[in-house]
Amino acid sequence: MKDNIVLIGMPGVGKSTVGVILAKVMGYQFIDADLVIQQQEGRLLHEIIEEEGTEGFIQVENRVNASLSASHAIIATGGSVVYGKEAMEHLREIGTVVYLEVSFPVLEKRLADIKGRGVVLKEGQNLYDLYLERTPLYESYADIRIAETGLDIEQTVEQIVSQLQQDGIK
Repeated sequence: MKDNIVLIGMPGVGKSTVGVILAKVMGYQFIDADLVIQQQEGRLLHEIIEEEGTEGFIQVENRVNASLSASHAIIATGGSVVYGKEAMEHLREIGTVVYLEVSFPVLEKRLADIKGRGVVLKEGQNLYDLYLERTPLYESYADIRIAETGLDIEQTVEQIVSQLQQDGIK
């Protein structure tokens, strides 16, 4: 049953912040997939990355997201969820995938402290490389795309609700 809304996008686009407000507006529950990972693993995201490496973290993230069970929920995913094929297939089965997109300059400003956020970077990779690598993945999985540049949080939420209504969802 596709009765969930799944938010995807780069770190710093506001998936969790927008997700909480969207859940209130729509009367849905809110699930932060990163918090579910931490709870199931008993470790913080950056600890998982440090102990398991980037690939190990992606495997953990894929496993946890592929097993998420929810109904009438807004699910905010981690930015690297799109590396997990099983997770993305599962999330597309249970929900409408909304890609929150911002331009690279906006993203760069928001992510001044990239390491402190537990962002999954491969050896030698910078934020721009990551942006170029992930953007096509986000686009390929998205049912709906919301261009956030120039929008505040409330406007972003309004855009999502409007787009969902146009698509006949809630």
